[in-house]
Amino acid sequence: MATLTKKKTMTKKKLISSISQEKGIHPNDVRHVIQAFLDKMTQCLSQGDRLEFRDFGVFEVVVRKQKIGRNPKNASVPIVIPARQAVKFTPGKRMRKLIETFDDQDTTS
Repeated sequence: MATLTKKKTMTKKKLISSISQEKGIHPNDVRHVIQAFLDKMTQCLSQGDRLEFRDFGVFEVVVRKQKIGRNPKNASVPIVIPARQAVKFTPGKRMRKLIETFDDQDTTS
């Protein structure tokens, strides 16, 4: 059984700092590239495009169907959850293998 450990969070600021130090690039240059990348991804997804990055994964917009939910405090009253669009991420082959390897290491601890 996997042990519950606090997960680390990689923020945009930490990512910029890490890439800047690894590649020897000024943090402002890294910040501009990352922000431009995120802006372009958002723009493409908002237009309904599918983004595919080999070995990393695929981002695509999917429609979530309308469904009936329940309030746990008053289960007799149904709540209609409207249909909506959402971004779905499917990991690529390489990422899937790395995640499975990480999961195996985590459960053996």
